[in-house]
Amino acid sequence: MSYEMGGGLLILILTLLILLLIASSFRILREYQRGVVFMLGRFWRVKGPGLVLLIPGVQQMVRVDLRTVVMDVPSQDVISHDNVSVKVNAVLYFRVVDPERAIIQVANFLEATSQLAQTTLRSVLGKHELDEMLAERERLNLDIQKALDVQTDGWGIKVSNVEIKHVDLNESMIRAIARQAEAERERRAKIIHAEGELQASEKLLGAARMLAQQPEAMQLRYMQTLTQIAGDKSSTIVFPMDILQALRGKTPPE
Repeated sequence: MSYEMGGGLLILILTLLILLLIASSFRILREYQRGVVFMLGRFWRVKGPGLVLLIPGVQQMVRVDLRTVVMDVPSQDVISHDNVSVKVNAVLYFRVVDPERAIIQVANFLEATSQLAQTTLRSVLGKHELDEMLAERERLNLDIQKALDVQTDGWGIKVSNVEIKHVDLNESMIRAIARQAEAERERRAKIIHAEGELQASEKLLGAARMLAQQPEAMQLRYMQTLTQIAGDKSSTIVFPMDILQALRGKTPPE
């Protein structure tokens, strides 16, 4: 009796072990996941999505997420080409396009991409002047993205976009930029004023030439000027006889 009970218990234990072994051999991968399968330590194939069957003890699988990763690049101290020290941070968008290389070629592709983004950010921005960092961010974003994409291609990673978030300056540099902007505004104002003076002088020169050709117009202008001088006051204006005669078209007597 005891022998039969012991045998039944052993069969039950073996059955449970087999069921557990079978259950552990199944994996379910979502649509955005892939599984890098190794057999006896060597790469076998990439599987998924859906149900994946593994041989327990022989095959192992590493899950890889194919969705776009949004990574914040920590603030970096950058010295621009014109020797200005600034702090720059950015955000990086990338995804795995080759799960095999992402697992085999680099130990931790997330950490490696983060470190590479920091060094590339300093390297690329260090080749440009401060004015370019402030005014040409779109071009700099593209330069950084291309540099990263080339270097991460061997890891099976595609860098889709890089965005510079902030360029932080110290207080003294902010004041210097403000003074520069004020000086630029003054320069433009002076240029506009000088151009206005030039146009006015050209108009006056043209008017003087026209008046010189028409003496009657000169006399009328003279009278208009005297009237403006008198203004609203009750002033008596005495016109020389030669002006009145010129207006009448007569020549003053000798």
